[in-house]
Amino acid sequence: MEVRAIAKYVKVQPRKVRIIADEVRGKDANYVSSLLRYHRSKSAFHLRKVLISAMANASANHGLDPETLRIAAIVVDEGPRQKRMQARAMGRGNRILKKTSHITVVVEDVDKEAEVKPHGTKAKPRPTFARPRRAQAAAAPAAPVEEEVTETAVEESTAPEAQIEEATPVTAASAPEQDGASEASADQEAK
Repeated sequence: MEVRAIAKYVKVQPRKVRIIADEVRGKDANYVSSLLRYHRSKSAFHLRKVLISAMANASANHGLDPETLRIAAIVVDEGPRQKRMQARAMGRGNRILKKTSHITVVVEDVDKEAEVKPHGTKAKPRPTFARPRRAQAAAAPAAPVEEEVTETAVEESTAPEAQIEEATPVTAASAPEQDGASEASADQEAK
């Protein structure tokens, strides 16, 4: 169940209240109340007042336990601006806009058991990062080379064995002439 509290015409700039509201949105209301108590900004003071009012509304009007409340939403709207003048030199004046805020805090009752995820949930996959281009270029040619090696090995193992030629004795007449030493040995054989 959602319970809300609204503070209007708060004399704080909406931009400054939104900075604090973004930090505490979605957190435990009791924890945020103690956290904002020691924050030094004026906007944290006003935001804490509205949060405590929303927690009091939940316990008094709906019988909810303040320990189980969580901040469901914080909305900071812009209120009317007060126009003031600041005196300047030579009789001139500048306009000053004093901004106001409308702060709305919505709290909801949360069961502690419902927040726990069941054990059967699957974890998110880790992100894959792009590899550098040099690594891709080096990895791309390496893969086909390995495939070619395995293909040639397969071809050799399945191919029929080649016939082995018998060695024939070399004679002087059948041997080609290579150099002078071989000619001398061939002459000695002929004698």
